[in-house]
Amino acid sequence: MAEEHHIGNLDPSAFFQLHDYDSSGVWTVKDIRRTYGLDDESAREVSEQRKGEVTGPGHHGDDEYEYEIHHFEKFHDENTREEDLTHPEDIEHFRKHDEMDAAAERQEMLDRMQIVEQNIPQKFRRY
Repeated sequence: MAEEHHIGNLDPSAFFQLHDYDSSGVWTVKDIRRTYGLDDESAREVSEQRKGEVTGPGHHGDDEYEYEIHHFEKFHDENTREEDLTHPEDIEHFRKHDEMDAAAERQEMLDRMQIVEQNIPQKFRRY
C-alpha cells in the first residue's frame, strides 16, 4: 500500500491531513476504515473479524483513483494503447464505464420525455 499510494512522498503532517477525511483534527474509526478500504465495495468478502484486525484492500479513493494506483501504474504506462488493456482488472474497469454510460443515456432519454409511464402508479393507469 505504501508504494502504490506514494506514501513515501508525504511528511507525517501531510499524511495525517490527507487521511483525516472529515477534517475533524483526529483520526476517527471511520477515517481508519476508509483508509484501509474496509467499507469499500472491494472488501465485501472480508469478514468483520478481519476488518477488526484492520485488514483490507486499502481502497479509499473513487473507482478511477483506485484503478489508476492499484492497477494501471503497476502494469501499464503512458505508452499503453487501448488494445493493450486486456487484464481482467482493465476489462472490469471499462465494463463499469460502459454500464455508467448506458445508465446516463437512459436517464437522458427519460429526462426528455414529458410523461414517464413507469413512474405512474399502477392504480392510476388505464388499460
